[in-house]
Amino acid sequence: MVAKKRILFIANEMSPYLELTEFSEVANRLAIKANDSGYEVRCIMPRFGVINERRHRLHEVVRLSGINVSIDNDDYPLQIKVASLPNARLQVYFLDNEDMFRRKQVFSDEHDTWFPDNGMRSIFFCKGALETVKKFGWPPDIIHCSGWMTSLVPLYIKTAYRKEPVFNHSKVLYTIGQNTFQGRLEDDFLKKSLIHASMKEKDLAPYRGADNTALFLGSATYSDAITYGDENIEKTILHEFSTVKGKRILPWRADSDLAEYLQLYSDLAGK
Repeated sequence: MVAKKRILFIANEMSPYLELTEFSEVANRLAIKANDSGYEVRCIMPRFGVINERRHRLHEVVRLSGINVSIDNDDYPLQIKVASLPNARLQVYFLDNEDMFRRKQVFSDEHDTWFPDNGMRSIFFCKGALETVKKFGWPPDIIHCSGWMTSLVPLYIKTAYRKEPVFNHSKVLYTIGQNTFQGRLEDDFLKKSLIHASMKEKDLAPYRGADNTALFLGSATYSDAITYGDENIEKTILHEFSTVKGKRILPWRADSDLAEYLQLYSDLAGK
């Protein structure tokens, strides 16, 4: 029997747990469709404080306890919870940490002020997601990232985690959406993003602006393929990748269906 190809979805948001943009619903449908189409699927997202654990039946995964995420010489405990996606036989894993995610808001406080540590939260989530997969011992053929908070995953796969056996054959697909925040991340965001001795400052050059557009540019640069998940894509990004050769690009189409994504998965996985 031929083993199923594996797809790991890493996302800021996924319906019905968190719905900040329209792509949360698309991510839900893609995970279910891929699972129904013969792929083995798992999903990872942050356990933001606005997610109702009782309603969605989250529970802690004891066998995955004991993971610490090291960033800039500090260790942060990672708690992993899981729930079954409604109407689907697949699991969504939620990464939790009291300092990072247990707030009553997602990215801004009650006065709509941007949290000053959102960059740090992003680093924690991206590294935590990859450490979780290592703990699984579950090698994904495709890693599909969506949302600005996942933007460091493609970089880490190609640098800090390049020699990890679990990611040896992983292809990375990144979905670029509309810009959802203004301004920049913390001044030390790039420095803290250097999570491994094998990484160099030049690796972070595409992310240098540390704003929403720079995060998308960086993630797209290190991905094997990109898709446009919204019609309102920053023009800088469209121009940057309009003439790139050797990188698969799935353009935005208002009437596009999931079949195009499934074909892209198949091509990337060599299915």
